Amino acid sequence: MTLLTEEIRALVGRRKVYRAPEPLGAAAGRYFALAVGDRNPLYTDAEYARANGLAGVTAPPTLVRETNQYADLPIGPDGDAGHDWGIEIPGTRRVRGGNAYVFYRRVRPDDVVTATWEITDATAKTTRSGAEMLVVTSRATYTRQDGATLAENEETIIFVELEASR
Repeated sequence: MTLLTEEIRALVGRRKVYRAPEPLGAAAGRYFALAVGDRNPLYTDAEYARANGLAGVTAPPTLVRETNQYADLPIGPDGDAGHDWGIEIPGTRRVRGGNAYVFYRRVRPDDVVTATWEITDATAKTTRSGAEMLVVTSRATYTRQDGATLAENEETIIFVELEASR
């Protein structure tokens, strides 16, 4: 089995752009904070946020990663709601290899977020047991309406062959 096919190689450089139809809103940040169990009052109490040098409430930083919060993306077959490249490779198991975030600015309720995703690399590897792996790396850049970068995220998805070729 060869996981790094020409079709997969052709995906490198592919981009998807999602722009929110309206500002994020204070409720989205508050509900997200509650959903993930983050009780930081910067997300829920405008007076507290102002007393700590902010113009008002802010959103938890990782809310920008939840693209479905503002781009109305469908829920995928694996139950993941949000951005998906739609890469399906029969005979493999898909594993999230990780995310690496860099946050530049706080996400504010009046921000209109645009997420730009790009596949930056696809590499074939072999596990110790001889199974093939495909490592797909993508980068997301999240900006607000004035073009200022809010955050960046490098994400790795790994496809592992279910049975090693002999």
